[in-house]
Amino acid sequence: MEFTHLLRGLLGIVSILGIAWLFSTNRRAIPWRVVAVGMGLQFFAAVLILKVPFVRSGFDAVGTFFVQLLSFTDEGSRLVFGWLMGVPQGAVFAAQDGRSFATHAPIFAISILPSIIFFSALTTLLYRLGLLQVVVKAFAWVMSKTLRLSGPETLSTSANIFLGQTEAPLLIKPYLEKMTRSELLAVMVGGMATIAGGVMAVYVVLLGGDDQAERVRWATHLLTASIIAAPATLVISKMLLPQTEPVDQAMHLSKERPGENLIDAICLGTTDGLKLAVNVGGMLIVFTALVAMCNWCLSSGPGDWLGLNALIKDWTGGQFDSFSLQFVFGMVGAPIAWLLGVDSGNLLAAGRLLGEKTVLNEFYAYFSMAKMQASGQLVDERTRIIMTYALCGFSNIVSIGIQVGGLGAMAPGKRAELARLGWRALLGGSLACFLIACIAGMLF
Repeated sequence: MEFTHLLRGLLGIVSILGIAWLFSTNRRAIPWRVVAVGMGLQFFAAVLILKVPFVRSGFDAVGTFFVQLLSFTDEGSRLVFGWLMGVPQGAVFAAQDGRSFATHAPIFAISILPSIIFFSALTTLLYRLGLLQVVVKAFAWVMSKTLRLSGPETLSTSANIFLGQTEAPLLIKPYLEKMTRSELLAVMVGGMATIAGGVMAVYVVLLGGDDQAERVRWATHLLTASIIAAPATLVISKMLLPQTEPVDQAMHLSKERPGENLIDAICLGTTDGLKLAVNVGGMLIVFTALVAMCNWCLSSGPGDWLGLNALIKDWTGGQFDSFSLQFVFGMVGAPIAWLLGVDSGNLLAAGRLLGEKTVLNEFYAYFSMAKMQASGQLVDERTRIIMTYALCGFSNIVSIGIQVGGLGAMAPGKRAELARLGWRALLGGSLACFLIACIAGMLF
C-alpha cells in the first residue's frame, strides 16, 4: 500500500509540474536546477520534520507552545464574554440540526475568532522587536544560497511562513518598485500558497477540537505545510514565469517597524487582528448564505425538474442528497484529489473541499472539513492530512483583489503589472499547495 501511495504521489508531482510547464511564459528558460533543488528541499524538510524523531519532537514542542498560546486567548475571551465561554461547545449547531457535529463544533465567534486578534497582536510585537526578522532571514538565507534566486523574493517568500500575503512584502517594500515580473510573481504566489500565523490558530482549533493532543498534532502539520510551501512557491513561480533578467541577490530587510514603541505595536496588531476577525466572520456568514441560496436554486430548479436530486443521492450513496454547489465542486475537484493521493472512496468529499477553497476561501473549506469529519462524512485520517496541506494557502479568487490592492499600495508603479499577474498567481498558489499535499500523501 505504501508503494502505491509513493507512485501516486510521484504521478501527482509530475502532473502538477507538467501543468506549470504547460502554462509557462517561456518553457525554454525554465531553470530546471531551481526545480530540482526546490523539490529536494521540500522532501528533505518534510521527512526531517515528520519522520526524524528528535526533529519531530522539536516541532511538537513548538506546536505545544502554539496551542498553549490559544489557552491564553481563552483567558482574555473569558474576561469579555464571561459565561458564554462556558456554554457547551456546539450548542449553536445543536439548535440548528442536532447532528453529531453539535458535540464538537465551537461557537465560532467566541471560541475561535479571538485567537486571530491575539496572534495578530503577538506577531506585530515580535515584528517590532526584530525577532521575526531574524527567523525569516535564516530561512531566506538557506533558500537564496541553494536556489540562487534574488534576495528580496526569497525574503518575502520566507516571511510568508509566518505573515500574511500583504504583511510579508512589507519586509521588502523598498525593492518592490524595482522588481522584475518574475520576482513579483514569486511574491504573489508566496502569498497565495501560505497562510498567516493568526489564521493558523483558527485551523488548529477546527482540526483539533477540544483535545489538546490533537491540537498539537494538527499544529505540527500546519507548521510543516507553511515551511515546505516556501520552496514549492519558488519552484512553481519560476516555472510559470522564468527569470531572464539579472537580479539582486543581496538580502536587506526593510528597517521599517510597526508602531512608535512596543505598546503602540501591540495596539496596531490588535486593531489589524480585529479587522481580520470581523472580516473572517463576515465572509463565513455571507458565503454560507450565498451557498445556501445557490443550492436552493439548483435543487429546486434543475434538481427537481430533471430528477437530478434522486439520481445524485443514489449515485453518491447519500453523500450528496441533492444537486448542489458542493456536488459540482466534488465532481470538478475529484480528479485533482486523486492526483494528490486521496483514496477513491473520498474523492468527491476532497474535491468539494478543493472547490470551496478556490472559489470561496480556505476558511470555508476548513470549516466544511470539520463539519464533514464530525458528521462521519469524512473520517479517513490520511485524506484529512492530505487535505490539510492542500487547503493551507490563500489561493482563492478573492485574494487576487487583496494582493493587487495591498501590493499596489506599496508599489503604485507596479499596480498594472500586479493586476495582469493575478490569475497566474492564483494558479501558482494552487499548484504549490497541491505539491506539498502530494508530499504529505507519500509520507502517510
